[in-house]
Amino acid sequence: MTIGTDKTPPTVLLEIRDGVAFVTLSRPEAANSMDLAFGRDILKVALSLEANETVRAVMLSGAGKNFCFGGDLKGMVASGGDVTEYLTLLTKDLHAAIVCFTRMRAPVIAAVTGTAAGAGVGLVLMADLAIAGASAKFAPAYTGVALTPDGSTTFLLPRAVGYKRAMELFLTNRVLSASEALEWGLVNQVVDDAVVLETATALAGRLAAGPTAAFGQVKHLLNASEPGLAAQLDRESHTIAKQGASAEGREGIGAFLEKRKPTYSAS
Repeated sequence: MTIGTDKTPPTVLLEIRDGVAFVTLSRPEAANSMDLAFGRDILKVALSLEANETVRAVMLSGAGKNFCFGGDLKGMVASGGDVTEYLTLLTKDLHAAIVCFTRMRAPVIAAVTGTAAGAGVGLVLMADLAIAGASAKFAPAYTGVALTPDGSTTFLLPRAVGYKRAMELFLTNRVLSASEALEWGLVNQVVDDAVVLETATALAGRLAAGPTAAFGQVKHLLNASEPGLAAQLDRESHTIAKQGASAEGREGIGAFLEKRKPTYSAS
């Protein structure tokens, strides 16, 4: 299954084999960063998987060298439109997709190669299990361009690594290595880069042969024990859209794209 139109290349690929859904983020030329088409496509895939009772496990990976660089800042600026509207539309679709992935009964496995940044970290967090290559890197990166977190990161990151560590990542833009991500609880396993997909595929196959209904209930119980994800996603969407359109946000994004140090005025 390919999501997209005849006029636009697909940004998300979906293949289902033996009860396992292989979801591939497919913008390798842009490090699988998220534009408006990506948001629409990943939501379509998530909705189709949630409704497909033959799917018993999901494996999420990125095409090319990287998992996902998060929001496509270059595309956002190049669109020439209203930044607030752009980020609102993107996060609306992305966040709805995340809710679907966390709500579906099939376990979701993230196979991380290269870099997961920004909302790419959110996709790792929303997965039930995550396997990373030894050279993988994890970077929330939001405040580095004067934006605020989205993609479930303010809800799920503190629960994975703890409040103080989450705050450190958000405020200092520290980049975690794969071994640090394992130590901190962001991923479940680190393997050689060459066998990330193979390892994740084997795990997905094993889970697909398991009690899917029971797995779904486990997911439901864990999610219900900490209510508030959907409401927090709404807050993330509103905040990043407002910040992206601010003078501070425009300076942060511009400096990143122009490869210079940003200058922020005192507020």
